[in-house]
Amino acid sequence: MLVKVVENPIINQVVFEGNNNLKDDKLRDEVTVRPRGIFTKGKVQGDVQRIVELYRRSGRISVTVTPKIVELPQKRVDLIFEINEGPKSGVERINFLGNKQFSESDLRGIVITRESRLYRFLSSNDNYDPDRLDYDQEQLRKHYRNRGYYDFRIINTVAELAPDKNQFVITYTLDEGPRYKFGALKVQTDLKKLNGAVLAQLLPIRQGQVYQDEKIEQATDALTFAAGAAGFAFVDVIPRYVPNRKTHTVDITFEVKEGPRVYVQRVDVVGNTQTLDYVIRRELLVAEGDAYNRVLVDRSKNNIKALGYFKDVDITQTPGDAPDRTNLQVKVTEQPTGEFSFSAGYSSVDKLVTDIGVTQRNFRGRGEDARAEVSIGSLRQQVSLSFTEPHLANRNLSGGIDLYSYRYDFTQQAGYLSTSIGAGLRTGFPLSQYLSASLHYNLHADDVVVNNGYCDANPPLVSPILCAERGTSLTSLVGYAIRWDHRNDPINPTRGFYTMATQDFAGLGGSRKYIKTDLEAAWYHGFTPSWIFTASTHSGYITGWGGSTVFINDRYYEGGNSFRGFQVAGIGPRDTTPAYQQALGAKAYAIGTLEQTFPDGLPEQYGIKMALFSDFGVAGLLDEADKRDPTTHAILPLVKDDLGFRASAGLSVFWKSPLGPIRIDLSQIIKKETYDKTELFRFSTSTRF
Repeated sequence: MLVKVVENPIINQVVFEGNNNLKDDKLRDEVTVRPRGIFTKGKVQGDVQRIVELYRRSGRISVTVTPKIVELPQKRVDLIFEINEGPKSGVERINFLGNKQFSESDLRGIVITRESRLYRFLSSNDNYDPDRLDYDQEQLRKHYRNRGYYDFRIINTVAELAPDKNQFVITYTLDEGPRYKFGALKVQTDLKKLNGAVLAQLLPIRQGQVYQDEKIEQATDALTFAAGAAGFAFVDVIPRYVPNRKTHTVDITFEVKEGPRVYVQRVDVVGNTQTLDYVIRRELLVAEGDAYNRVLVDRSKNNIKALGYFKDVDITQTPGDAPDRTNLQVKVTEQPTGEFSFSAGYSSVDKLVTDIGVTQRNFRGRGEDARAEVSIGSLRQQVSLSFTEPHLANRNLSGGIDLYSYRYDFTQQAGYLSTSIGAGLRTGFPLSQYLSASLHYNLHADDVVVNNGYCDANPPLVSPILCAERGTSLTSLVGYAIRWDHRNDPINPTRGFYTMATQDFAGLGGSRKYIKTDLEAAWYHGFTPSWIFTASTHSGYITGWGGSTVFINDRYYEGGNSFRGFQVAGIGPRDTTPAYQQALGAKAYAIGTLEQTFPDGLPEQYGIKMALFSDFGVAGLLDEADKRDPTTHAILPLVKDDLGFRASAGLSVFWKSPLGPIRIDLSQIIKKETYDKTELFRFSTSTRF
């Protein structure tokens, strides 16, 4: 018997033709055939299917791939994949069936896939991608389960080609089910020194609240941390669910058990091209040799993000040399920490105001903050230098020094010009996980200048109140600040709150004597990544002591960035004499802000965000002596101090432009006093290096 065989040829090279949207390197990673490998039809057909699938995942459903060979001498061949990519397969429409509690437009905002529109030409989210549909289904589940719909399920998801054979119609069929609340909540544990009833009091959920999956995660973290604080670094917290379909409640039992013991063998820091390792490591709450604690690792991640030096921070686990050992890799992505800023504001009265500043928040890669600012506006001229060391002597204690010279030209708004030269020292330290405090001391010399000709004229060309406060003075003050920060992200918060109180006591030497108290707070609630509601407030009160009154340049002048729709010093007490119309400053003010961000429909790479806002508040409360003529002691009848309610609303546009972040505020006045000064447009920008 004679058996004849023909050997398969050897592949000389693999070539891709017609691939305009996927690079050769990406296709080579996908195929299995390689140069100097053996050519077989089975392998080639398998690679054809892999290439087709890769294109389909990128939204090109009509792609065709034709393999061709070019025979060469010595049983060699060139393998060529001819690719006809075809047009992108978009999404014509996204439909939802069975949704009663949320509209189709609401649900379209939850999923990542978008309907194809002309203005989304730079986005890829409007291409059909079956892998993205799986992610979208998970987003829908999270949305419903975090709003009480425990029984929610997606019956099916269908993607059908539209009649033009180039776009898909995606239809989700939903079963929302009834809305549930939390039922009985228990904590069970067999561990000594842990009391289930006591742990139950630490749960951030209560019976009768609307059921939310994320609340279960928060409760698990709270119990894990509580067990760790009690000395149990290795615990597993397992929630058990018992739904009651009649009462529409879900009973939750948290089982706290001892988990496997795992220790941190090594901590690696990667990605920091500028920042020194120790700057990152000192923010970690776990070290090599410590017991692994997921809660502390998560908090460490937030601590590093709070530095503001990195675009992204990720802490991952890798196996150690033994089953009870784990390695932690802290991966960071550096972002610019230097900033060359330019800002401008414009109103019909205030004209153009510009500020220039140079800031380096990570000086020499050591985490030090160095700033130099110069303001050359028509309202304010300023030169200031500051330096902050966040960890003095390698302790969790910050320290800083400030040198400054200010010149405020309030001649148009309040009739005076004020200069100030001074220096300050400050230090800060944490009190607990969320609470921190700081102390500061400032010494500055002030000079209030009013044109003598204006005071001596008959009648005066400025308010007589100003003429009595001309001259120089020295202020020596000591103060403190307390901050409670409970936000989920220190840079871009979507949940949580913070509040800060500051108080200054002037009179430790010098000629000024007053007590000044300022409060600010904010609360954040993110409905979706694009829909974030913020409620914030800031207020202040200053009063003299020891028989002293509050000088005009120590009072509050609100408006501009602090109260959109009004000029700087646009609200508050004012001498309305027609000849000068001068602001007198307020002893007290309180301003609140409601802001709702919303999607603008543009691709994320444009970097544009929009928000609707409303600012509202009061300013005023001058002392009786501040309303009298210093010479005659008679009440000045045209001094208005109504402590009236003001309100504005409008639209803010934020754009991360190539030149730096730009902000535009368009405002509409809702409520004002007749003597207030308004502006409808404000613009600011800065650029970073």
